[in-house]
Amino acid sequence: MPRVRFIEQAIEVDVELGTTILQASKRGGAPEGDACGGVCACSTCHVYVEEGADLLSEPSDEEEDILDKAFDVRMHSRLGCQARIERDGLVAVRITKESLDAFYNEHPDVKRPER
Repeated sequence: MPRVRFIEQAIEVDVELGTTILQASKRGGAPEGDACGGVCACSTCHVYVEEGADLLSEPSDEEEDILDKAFDVRMHSRLGCQARIERDGLVAVRITKESLDAFYNEHPDVKRPER
């Protein structure tokens, strides 16, 4: 069974094949933004895939176009709503500052942890 680890939050969640990183974050309670509701219309679910990128679907042209609008895009940047887990193994991600900020703006009732 695939597993997604949200590194800085120390959250791990088992998921079924076909699950997106954004869906995994919701299942595990990780603070990943999703201002557009996960339809690839914004970049608030931007994550860095630090392990297991080869277990994910390939990025589409649409995803890459939206990532062009994100902040601090890196080699292993993905949109959590588009990165679908296609093979068993561990996918370890770091939620970007942009995504964390979006999450806490979208959920003012959730207290942001001290850094």
